[in-house]
Amino acid sequence: MPVIFATQSACLLRIILLSFFVLTLTQLVSGQAAADSIVVPVADSLPVTDTPAIVTDSLPIMQSVDSVSRIPWLYANWEIDPGKPLLVQVLRRHPYFGFGSQPVVIRTGLRQFQGKEILFYGLIGLLIAFAFLRQAFPKYFNDLFRLFFRTTLKQKQVREQLMQTPVPSLLLNFFFVISGGLYIDILLQHFGSAPVDNFWLLFLYCALGLSIIYTIKFLGLKISGWLFNMKEGGDTYIFVVFIINKVIGIFLLPFLVLLSFLQGNVYTIAMVLSWCGIGVLLIYRFLLTYASVRNQVRFNPFHFFLYLCAFEIAPLLLIYKALLFFFQ
Repeated sequence: MPVIFATQSACLLRIILLSFFVLTLTQLVSGQAAADSIVVPVADSLPVTDTPAIVTDSLPIMQSVDSVSRIPWLYANWEIDPGKPLLVQVLRRHPYFGFGSQPVVIRTGLRQFQGKEILFYGLIGLLIAFAFLRQAFPKYFNDLFRLFFRTTLKQKQVREQLMQTPVPSLLLNFFFVISGGLYIDILLQHFGSAPVDNFWLLFLYCALGLSIIYTIKFLGLKISGWLFNMKEGGDTYIFVVFIINKVIGIFLLPFLVLLSFLQGNVYTIAMVLSWCGIGVLLIYRFLLTYASVRNQVRFNPFHFFLYLCAFEIAPLLLIYKALLFFFQ
């Protein structure tokens, strides 16, 4: 009996609390609705009229002269010609462009452009010729550079192998004459000392001069070796001279390309480097010939120096002097 009474009391308490919660929530909702129903008058900044409002620009109008927006004064009395395009008429009459005025004429002297197409194709042919020789005679080139740099102890055997292949030797001698003649031609043209104005005619003279010089030297050494019974020494000297000449012809090939198409400081640097390389090769040739011939013939170093001056330097100076005297 007491348990049933306690249960009924708990249920009654829950009903009372739920009723109080619902009543409180109802009062809050009714108060919020009353607050929302209050109308606050808001001042309208835009007047409601039947006609559209005229919006004025708040930025002040600048009274300065605008050269872009203002119509040029030349357009005031301009009548459009229907027979010509409108764009052409505007450009001719516009005062800021000046298309209607007289053009500016700059008078200069006559300039003649002389291209280097023939020289370019000639150098291409020279490169192709060297590539053909390199591919056709690879063993000869290997033996040539082995002997030149002294990378083998069997130098006499390598020399005999080179002397037994006359065809690549003769072709490389022609290659030296062509590259050397072209190099001398370029230098004479650069320093203004060319005896003739034609570039290719001067090249022919230079190549012919080199051929004559080394042909006379070859025959003179052969005859001297036969007369003085020093044939082996003469052959050794001839072999060393022409070996160095072949290397010089190959060495000049890249410098011919540079000196033909460069200008300014780069041209000067390439020219000086070519002089240094040729000088080193010539000094190496003198030392190599002296060491090779001295093992076979006893002579004084001073006599060898006199020989160099008489047969190496003097002929070049005499030929150049003769060319200047003949073509002046």
